[in-house]
Amino acid sequence: MASQTDISCTDRSTDRPLTQRFATTRRLSLDLVAPLSDADASAQSMPDASPAKWHLAHTTWFFETFVLRDHVPGYRAYDDRFAYLFNSYYEAEGPRHARPQRGLLTRPSLDEVRVWRAHVDAAVQTALPDLSPAARTLVELGIQHEQQHQELLLTDVKHLFAQNPLGPAMWSAAEPAFRNEVAQISALSALRPEPSPLRWIQGSEGVVSVGHNGDGFAFDCELPQFSALLTPHALANRPVSNGEWQQFIDDGGYHTPSLWLSDGWAWAQAGHIDAPAYWDAGRQFTLAGWQDIDPAAPVTHISFFEADAFASWAGGRLPTEIEWESAAAALDPASGQQLGAAGPVHPVAVDDDTGLQQMFGSVWEWTGSAYRPYPGFRAAPGAVGEYNGKFMSGQFVLRGGSCATPRGHARASYRNFFYPHQRWQFTGLRLAKDL
Repeated sequence: MASQTDISCTDRSTDRPLTQRFATTRRLSLDLVAPLSDADASAQSMPDASPAKWHLAHTTWFFETFVLRDHVPGYRAYDDRFAYLFNSYYEAEGPRHARPQRGLLTRPSLDEVRVWRAHVDAAVQTALPDLSPAARTLVELGIQHEQQHQELLLTDVKHLFAQNPLGPAMWSAAEPAFRNEVAQISALSALRPEPSPLRWIQGSEGVVSVGHNGDGFAFDCELPQFSALLTPHALANRPVSNGEWQQFIDDGGYHTPSLWLSDGWAWAQAGHIDAPAYWDAGRQFTLAGWQDIDPAAPVTHISFFEADAFASWAGGRLPTEIEWESAAAALDPASGQQLGAAGPVHPVAVDDDTGLQQMFGSVWEWTGSAYRPYPGFRAAPGAVGEYNGKFMSGQFVLRGGSCATPRGHARASYRNFFYPHQRWQFTGLRLAKDL
């Protein structure tokens, strides 16, 4: 995801001890790269993406820098050169290797990065019992930060593998982790070849509270909580499906300029965009290789521009992030299809006519809201204050998490954000309309 950061976090964000969650999070990252060769993990397919090895190293640098260096007396960096290689965008931490050239870092090797990770993990685990509350807050932040990079790692590898004419699979679709994830969904509701008809559910009206309520972890961009006014509106009961998107294509949606924002039309024309990313002749590329498109599953890998054009074609609009958060506030953020173990995640169809479906997991849902600060927002002091605030320009908010979001990472107030042309993440949409 685009970057995001804290600084309102405590161990209350989960019932599991901080030491256990640290170890579990760090292990999952290693599990995700287990199928990759050193070459797989070192390549970079575009400037927006990073090599899998870089994700492993950057998250390690984060713990080594902001926890061990700053809060453990006598700690010495494993290798002083790594700070230049694996700092991302923290100006306060000095110069860094250029982002578009991360794929040129063939050294250190993947195995050397794993050794460094083990060194840092051992040092953090040893230090944890004696860390100050401020340092433990930074460990919590590091866990949440690494969970974001776990999703990025998956989507970046997917983009990389999609460039290969061989269409390689990172995992087989028969992987136990994938079968178990689908089984959890299908046990609650039967999968169907076509989605149920879209229904409208009226949203709240009047004054509502927006933003994090102060209980547990939150990124600083979710703060402070404030009051907002909602006018009569409704949300679709589920995300837009692949089958519905195909109708948009068949009706000439990609060739009708009146449906598009001016910037979106220019983007689509310049890039010869005529379908979601990874679609080709009734098939789509997934982490399990090329698969038939499921017409009932949520459409994914679409840009804000495409989502907005579809909403215009469908006679609706994109929800505001306030409408979305108000609707999701009473729902379980750990529900739905989310990342539980290493495997070829991909959105699946769920047929259930009871209330709002798939608000959490499956696909990130574009909103019509610009990514801007809430009233009273203040960036955190120090380098970690660069995590969110400086990106509040030219991007749009997405809500809800995706099939690649680690389970337990999302919440109703969570704000993801991307530029309107980007679509290599698991991005989709849910329609809204005024009443």
